[in-house]
Amino acid sequence: MTKILFQNDEGGLSVIHPTGNLPIEDVAQKDVPAGTPYRIVADDDIPTDRIFRNAWEADFSNPDGHGIGADAWFAQQEVTE
Repeated sequence: MTKILFQNDEGGLSVIHPTGNLPIEDVAQKDVPAGTPYRIVADDDIPTDRIFRNAWEADFSNPDGHGIGADAWFAQQEVTE
C-alpha cells in the first residue's frame, strides 16, 4: 500500500492513508490542500516509530503533484460525468 505525504500549515508532515476506493492520484488531489505539493510513497518509506514524528522530513522539491482541494476536485468530477 502507498501513502500520501504533504507539509501541513504547522510545518509538520501529514500522512494520508487511502482506502483504495479511489485511485491514489485522485485522493491526493482531493485531500491535499489546494496548491500544496505532495509525494506518494511506499509504506516502507514512513518510519514505524512515531516517537519523533514531529521531526519527520520529506523532500518536496520534485513532488508527484499538487493538491487542488475537495471543492475543486468534486466540481471537476461533475464536469466529467
